[in-house]
Amino acid sequence: MKKGTTYRCGSCGYEAAKWLGRCPECQEWGSFEERGAPGKPAIQRVAAGAPSAPARPIGEVDVEAARARPTAVSELDRVLGGGLVPGAVVLLAGEPGVGKSTLLLEVAYQWAKTVDRSLYVTGEESAGQVRLRAERTGNVHDRMYLAAESDLSAILGHVDDVKPGMLIVDSVQTMASPLVDGSPGGVTQVRAVTSGLVALAKERGLPVVLVGHVTKDGSVAGPRVLEHLVDVVLQFEGDKHSTLRMLRGIKNRFGASDEIGCFELQEEGIVGVPDPSGLFISRTAEPVPGTAITVSMEGKRPLLGEVQALVSSTSAPQPRRAVSGLDSARVAMVLAVLEKRGGLKLGDKDVYTATVGGMKITEPGIDLALVLALTSSFGDVALSPRLVSVGEVGLAGEIRRVPSVGRRLAEAARLGFTHALVPPDSGKPPAGIRVLEVANVADALNAAGHAR
Repeated sequence: MKKGTTYRCGSCGYEAAKWLGRCPECQEWGSFEERGAPGKPAIQRVAAGAPSAPARPIGEVDVEAARARPTAVSELDRVLGGGLVPGAVVLLAGEPGVGKSTLLLEVAYQWAKTVDRSLYVTGEESAGQVRLRAERTGNVHDRMYLAAESDLSAILGHVDDVKPGMLIVDSVQTMASPLVDGSPGGVTQVRAVTSGLVALAKERGLPVVLVGHVTKDGSVAGPRVLEHLVDVVLQFEGDKHSTLRMLRGIKNRFGASDEIGCFELQEEGIVGVPDPSGLFISRTAEPVPGTAITVSMEGKRPLLGEVQALVSSTSAPQPRRAVSGLDSARVAMVLAVLEKRGGLKLGDKDVYTATVGGMKITEPGIDLALVLALTSSFGDVALSPRLVSVGEVGLAGEIRRVPSVGRRLAEAARLGFTHALVPPDSGKPPAGIRVLEVANVADALNAAGHAR
């Protein structure tokens, strides 16, 4: 180690006297870079320069040039807040094989078809491979351009030649800038490539969509500053055993960051699902014990979902608890509340809980449905197929209010449900559904038995 040398984490800025494999502050691996000797930099005076444009009252600033342009992919436009804003940089992250490239081929095609030229730059596949997939999904258009490059300067050259209205880079981890050292995908290269593309987008008013990899825990790979550089961060997720895909907004400078879009991955490509509630409910001829219907809120969108539970006796000394699609901590809490407040003896039972259709629900508003599903399976008594339940369960067994109860019940009524269990003081219910207010777990179990 050189005398007087320090090392700084390229992700969070943490400084250390020696090189470390993992940053103790942000837990990033391989992010430390060598710096010069430590010391407080001298304060320097900066001379005033000529502004690029005079400052104006905010009311006189023209906003028409910054209006979002629809991509003609409605579910993506929903998450973006109306479409792509000129000069915006969007980071789309997701696990391998989830369908990121397929979705962006559809976006590039629709943009070329309805708005302007689109340029798709791939660093992970050859141009021929992308062309074959585009033909299979029907995403080929004369104004849709394709290039296989991994050099940032070459991408800038393609932009000068094609003059596209939208640029897609798949993926940012495969690109490299000739101005900095390091291999593609490293902290330094990812930051340099992203900074260069952001500067290009702002200078020319060009919307840029970047594909990003994810780590084992599902977070965006690369330095944390990557998410700060871009304007929009989207997460594309879905179970590999299901065709359903969810596009979730994480950060959005131009709209709400809690919206979701629903897609279905088919052989001929990816298709938006504007009304996905039916995908998360199983259809059976007769009601089955251990199932309960709830309505969760994904952003501003109410989605009906089915919570399933199976409670069975076991001879093992340690009963099994298996959870799929739900928050395991909340399931454990609800089980404890049922033991203490509901009188159910579950200590010697195996308990399996799951959702239908690959849906993931983590919000507290589905606690009441989980209580009903567990009780229904424990007593082997089916609930009414026209009953929905919404509410959070507290540790004292009370049923607490949750947001947007009216919107949830309106969605349930639209799909033909006639009864609902809700917390007290949840507001006026919509027409077509009978509401039963329950204050605690005991009231909920009693009301569910009479909701026929």
